[in-house]
Amino acid sequence: MHIETLAIHAGLAVEAGTGALAPSIHLSTTFERDSDGSYPRGFIYARTDNPNRQSLEACLSALEGGQAVAFASGSAASMAVFQSLNPGEHVLCPQDAYYGTSKQLRELLLRWGLEVSFVDMTDLSALERSIQKNTKLLWIETPSNPLLKVVDLRAVVDLAHSAGARVACDNTWATPILQRPIEWGADCVVHATTKYLGGHSDVSGGVVITASEDDLFQRIRALQTAGGAVPSPFDCWLVRRGIKTLPFRVRIQSEQALRVAEVLRTHPSVAAVHYPGLSVHPSHEVAARQMKAYGGMLSFQVHGGAEKAMSVAAKVNLFTRATSLGGLESLIEHRASIEGEGTRTPPDLLRVSIGLEHVEDLIEDLDQALG
Repeated sequence: MHIETLAIHAGLAVEAGTGALAPSIHLSTTFERDSDGSYPRGFIYARTDNPNRQSLEACLSALEGGQAVAFASGSAASMAVFQSLNPGEHVLCPQDAYYGTSKQLRELLLRWGLEVSFVDMTDLSALERSIQKNTKLLWIETPSNPLLKVVDLRAVVDLAHSAGARVACDNTWATPILQRPIEWGADCVVHATTKYLGGHSDVSGGVVITASEDDLFQRIRALQTAGGAVPSPFDCWLVRRGIKTLPFRVRIQSEQALRVAEVLRTHPSVAAVHYPGLSVHPSHEVAARQMKAYGGMLSFQVHGGAEKAMSVAAKVNLFTRATSLGGLESLIEHRASIEGEGTRTPPDLLRVSIGLEHVEDLIEDLDQALG
């Protein structure tokens, strides 16, 4: 089925007994056993499974073409991927990536025994030189946060697999509507379902989708159950509801982001615009090959440094100054001040999440803020 149909129907059915089209929210933490001690309905305890989580995982499996394991946050999902490795094994991570992922690796997992290197994954020669004998995982983020670098999925997958390593791709910014990394050979995909999948800025969640029910899937499932970082039934219900409109939201947001990027590129106060849909983007051709559109996220740098960037963010009227992304409302953020000490984000950069307001209103707001 087409992805629009899957977004509506995957993992859902008309409720037996009532005929309800909207699924019930199953809040029970425990489930009845039969007299022989078995669980014929398939559910034992809320940490191990729940009807709402089962529905969400079935949907996400269909959308990405793999086997989904849902978590309470995107950070819990990425943590499970890293913890599926053994101490002493080596991870390669992009230099430009979500700050929280880098923080996990540097501050938690190095102490746990993983070895970690950071490399520009758009430079395939540098990436190949960085692979070690004990490299077991290449973590991809494409487009990246916040500079929107685009990684050549097929090329990186080929490098990794030839070295006996797996590839995990954070697909949060692209979503399965624009890009399906498993189709390019990735071993697993990670999302913060908090973002575009939920889509309404009202739920936190994460998911790992493995390409098959292999040993990696079994380890991720065990970490979900034993670690306990599971989403609540209501969280699962909210994300599953948000997914129904995902294809249409993401396409409109992508169209509007491209329009905003084109206007910002010619603004005299703007020093640089980072958006893979622009023909001048260094990886535009790669993005055009592996993405169906270029997403609702962009970033831009202003003349005048951090002070000017903060001033622009202070003057917007329609955009909201807030962290996160992928919701209906347009957001703007001075990313370096959020990340704090050790950030690699340029101090003059503003990150923008384009929502569903009229694009001309968004452009007008940015124009007046830029002066």
